[in-house]
This record gives sequence, C-alpha cells and structure tokens, in this order.
Amino acid sequence: MLKQREIYQSEHEMFRDSVRAFFKRELTPHIEQWRKDGVIDRAFWSKAGDAGLLCPTVPEEYGGVGGDFRFNAVIDEELSYGGAALGLSVHSDICAPYILNYGSEDLKKTWLPKMVAGDAVAAIAMSEPGTGSDLQGVKTTAIRDGNHYVVNGQKTFITNGQLADIIVVVAKTDPSEGAKGVSLILVEADREGFKRGRNLEKMGQKISDTSELFFDNVRVPITNCIGEEGKGFVYLMQELPQERLAIAVAAAAAAQHAFDITVEYVKERKAFGRPIASFQNTRFKLAEMKTEIEVGWAYVDQCIKRHLKGELDAQGGAMAKLWLSEMQGRVVDQCVQLHGGYGYMMEYEIARHYVDARVQRIYGGTSEIMKELISRFI
Repeated sequence: MLKQREIYQSEHEMFRDSVRAFFKRELTPHIEQWRKDGVIDRAFWSKAGDAGLLCPTVPEEYGGVGGDFRFNAVIDEELSYGGAALGLSVHSDICAPYILNYGSEDLKKTWLPKMVAGDAVAAIAMSEPGTGSDLQGVKTTAIRDGNHYVVNGQKTFITNGQLADIIVVVAKTDPSEGAKGVSLILVEADREGFKRGRNLEKMGQKISDTSELFFDNVRVPITNCIGEEGKGFVYLMQELPQERLAIAVAAAAAAQHAFDITVEYVKERKAFGRPIASFQNTRFKLAEMKTEIEVGWAYVDQCIKRHLKGELDAQGGAMAKLWLSEMQGRVVDQCVQLHGGYGYMMEYEIARHYVDARVQRIYGGTSEIMKELISRFI
C-alpha cells in the first residue's frame, strides 16, 4: 500500500481513501474482462464522474471542485499501484488543462462540465503514422474555409480513441510556418468525416483503448480553435511538463507496487529448502530497488512542489519523466527476474507490470527526446 507523504495534506489523504474505495468497487472486479475487451465499459466514466474522480482541478464555475494537481496525482498513483493503466490521466491531466487554460469561455462552459461528469470523454491527437515525438512535423491540416476549419489527416496511438466524444487535434493551420503554424482544434466525434479506426492491439496496457483516427474533410467552426491560431505549439510546450510529471507519478507508483508484490513473493517462495528472500543476492537486489524507488518518490514530490508554484519547466518535466520511467523499467525487470519462470507467466501480476511499463519510456516523448530537451538547458 502507498504510504503517506509530506507533500499531501489531510484533504488529499481523505480523497485517496475515496479513490481507493471507488477503484476497489468499480474497477478491480472488472479489470480482467476489460483487459480481454481492450476497452473499459463506457458506464465507468459516468461513475467516475459521479465519484469526483474526473478533472478535479476544474473550478467550481465549470462543474469541478477547483482542487490542485495533487488530487490528480492521487488518482494517478492509485490507478498505477492497482495495475490499471486507464485513460483517466489523458482526460484529466492533459486534455482538460488545454480547454481550461486556453479555450474560449464558450468552449469551457460547453465541455468542462461534461468532462467532469463523465458525460464527455476526451482524447488528444498528437502522434501520426509518420510523426511521433516531433510535433512540429505533423501533417494533419485544419485549413480555414469561411467561418469553418476543414480538418484532414490521420492520427495514431490515441488513448481513449474508441470512446472519445471530443478530440483535441494538433494540426497545421498554416503548413508553411512550421511550429508557428500549429494550432489546437477541438473536433467533436459526431462530426461528418470523422472516423475511428481499429482499436490497436498493444503489448501491454490492454485495458486502455488506443486507436487510429481519421479526418476526411471534417468541418468544425473556427470557434473550435483552442486559444489563438498558430499558438498550438507554444501551448503544447507549456502543458507538456504536467503531462510528463503525471507519467513520472504513475511510474513511481507502479514501481512501488511491483516491488511490494515481489517482496511478498520472495518471502514465500523457496529454493534449496529456504525462502528466496534469505539469499544475499535477493536481499541486495531488494535493497537496490528500494533505494531507487525512494529516490524516485523524493524527486516526484520535489517536482510536484515546483509544479504547484508554477515553477516546473520543460527541463524539470523531462527529467522527471526520463528518470522515473527508466527507473520503473529497471525495477520491474528485476522483479520479474526474482519471480523466476513464474514472472514470465501472464497469470502473475508482475508479468502485466512488465509489459505495461515498457511504453512509459515512449509516450509523452521518448527517453531519447527527453535527453535532447534536457541537454538544451545545459
């Protein structure tokens, strides 16, 4: 179980209790079936909304509770510790801030209350078949035609793609301007010309639907532009630190859970007539992992403090994601090793942790891109 940390106040710990109870009641009994389905039940979103688990930082005037990022972090931790990689973080940590921080008053009043209630599921469409971490190179276009944009292009690896009611699309409104031609366009899923592709079959994180999305002359009003036209890349750079911090938070919690179940396993499993935990190699590996995890938590909490003050910059977000996601990979790999052959069996929870962890070093910007970003500040 996740321990209490100084970064959280009593209100956050009370919230954690309610989040944990909700997941135990509404998520845990269905996880195996939803993993097989490759998508969660749509009704879960409404229940999560009723329980106050969606977009907790949205102000009361738009239907939220106006909490700080720590409420989001609590949800991310409890999900990851429970071994469930859902699209709640994409919805609350990533999509909601774009609308809240840059959207028009009309967009805020129209969509934020629905997102808080779970009546509208949100996705963000960045990656394309030929463009991953290079957001300046997107090919999807949103060209003005009178008082509308006409959106054309293809996106892939889109979390919540199968269920999304609204999609924040990263598109070129001026293809000749590079980064300065990037805008964020909100596209409703019921628009003519919008089509969902297949639910992609992934190595891990199978409970979270991930899709291809297609835009064929999709017309949306120019009022669906989030913020100013041509400022999309700037907005992305301003919000990516929070996205990467959320990934780091999830990585810490997942690594903690992998460690905890491994400690339990090696104390019970025997080899040569004695518990695996009694061997020096096992003890030393556990000591190394525990140290790495504790260092990870300390850095996560430091980054959360900075973020609450508005001081987490692109370098800080990149460093958090880089170190925590790489640490998670090291820890989970070692935990599989300590499980022996059973660690390779999907019926064991550690195997699911292993496959779920691998993408953490890829989405939100690969580890290589994180190093490139960090190096620019040196």
